[in-house]
Amino acid sequence: MSGKRGSWRTRFGFYLLAIGSACGLGNLWRFPYVVGENGGGAFVLLYVFMALTVGLPLLIAELSLGKSTRQSVLMATQKLSRTSGRKSFAWAGRFSVALSVVVFSYYAVISGWVLHFFSRFLLELLFPANLPHSPASLALLMKNGVLQWALASVHVLLTIVVVAKGVQEGLEKWISYTMPLFVSLVLLLVIRSTSLPSEPEVLRFLFYPDFSKLTYSSMIHAIGHIFFTLSVGFGTLVTFGSYMREEDHVPTAGFRVTLVDTGISLVAVMLVFPIAFQASNVPLTDPALLFETLPKFLLEFRGGILFGLLFFSCLYLAALNASIGLMETIVSNLVDSRKKRLNRNKASWIAGAFALTLAMVPSFSSSVFRDVEIFGKGLMELMDSVLINWILPVIALGLLLSINWGMSEKEKQDQFVAQERFVSFSMYPYWRRAIRWYAPGLIVLGMILQLLGLYLKLN
Repeated sequence: MSGKRGSWRTRFGFYLLAIGSACGLGNLWRFPYVVGENGGGAFVLLYVFMALTVGLPLLIAELSLGKSTRQSVLMATQKLSRTSGRKSFAWAGRFSVALSVVVFSYYAVISGWVLHFFSRFLLELLFPANLPHSPASLALLMKNGVLQWALASVHVLLTIVVVAKGVQEGLEKWISYTMPLFVSLVLLLVIRSTSLPSEPEVLRFLFYPDFSKLTYSSMIHAIGHIFFTLSVGFGTLVTFGSYMREEDHVPTAGFRVTLVDTGISLVAVMLVFPIAFQASNVPLTDPALLFETLPKFLLEFRGGILFGLLFFSCLYLAALNASIGLMETIVSNLVDSRKKRLNRNKASWIAGAFALTLAMVPSFSSSVFRDVEIFGKGLMELMDSVLINWILPVIALGLLLSINWGMSEKEKQDQFVAQERFVSFSMYPYWRRAIRWYAPGLIVLGMILQLLGLYLKLN
């Protein structure tokens, strides 16, 4: 490893952070309503298929680039650009970092929603007779843009504090404490949720595929969500790969992270949908599904306040872990590209201030900008759709093409094949075909189908 670049103390530390970055609000907040939007069981099958055929190969490719170059995505793609003579490769890295900043800014607002409900349930538990409003009210929060921005500010501040401390003292130490707690809380909540009377109906909806419910956009929705939860296309995995130790095996790490992330997404719908089916007045396609149904439901049974406090604690840990991954990407790229003028602490505050400025738009989307609608979508929903279903797949494809043509065959093989792992020799040709043909082809096909669906909708 060159210079003073940080590294993970242990392989387990890397797994915890990679999984923590992947298993965030995308799994627990976004995936349930995306499944509802795309008809249930058939989409779940499509999602699992795309995770293995598109998500996993790209995840391995980005980790390999980071481990090979020992640099974050900006410098790594610039190196690919120099060695290959293709200037466009550097732009893939720039766009991925820009996307990380924009997504972090609106992700911070959603994380602020979680903080709001956590604080309301905490106050309800401590002072049950003195609160003027129910903790179940999302409408009150939506009308108050200043409060949403203030909550986002708290979230960004916490993220800055962790990231500014560095890889070992900040990221690895924090994740090693919070991830076991997060997993324990999720399992506890799923056991409670799956005991509801709606469980048989939920199982049929989620695991009985009705392919007639898929739309032209379903394929790219699955791919976009996989990229979002796995942090593919943001440059995050290139950054994490640059901190890997020499003895760490990239494909093994990629497979385990993908498997856990996909599993958490499936667990998330098992957690949210039984409650949503009980509260059948809320559409399964509503982006606020989690925040609309769960708080109201929790108040209806004994011990629901404590249960709600546990759930939103769990959800906030997930949100913070994923935000740390995004912020680390931004900060590491700033430090790598401005080594003589910018240290990690200063870069963290600069990145946080810029993200908070951008967060003003989604914060006020339901108040000041509530009348702004395009194709029937509000500003927040439109941001999510455009960023994840349109821009993210294109940037991920750009990074993949850069790795395909910029990394030499020897560099790819050195990162994939391990002498002590015989299976890596036999799997390498399949991975090469996947990143060269299958994954790019499926991404392009998904984008074409989405464009066709939009054209038919407009006409």
